Amino acid sequence: MCIKEAVINRIHEICSGRGLAVNKLANLSGITPSTVYSVFDIDRKDIGIVLIKKICDGLEISLQDFFTAEIFEALDQELI
Repeated sequence: MCIKEAVINRIHEICSGRGLAVNKLANLSGITPSTVYSVFDIDRKDIGIVLIKKICDGLEISLQDFFTAEIFEALDQELI
């Protein structure tokens, strides 16, 4: 799994656990719903750390809490 897929899966995991829809996540994070939807777009090349930080702020978790998840322990090497 690549880092982008892991980030998407982690966001889904947290939102599902809290019963948050995309629009609610966007409102909590201070970003537009279209930006949140674009995070989940598999064709989007990269997700910036600033955007991840905004999402974490909206979820009231630290970047450390976000990335300290088992899903990030066995990532594929990013070659492209």
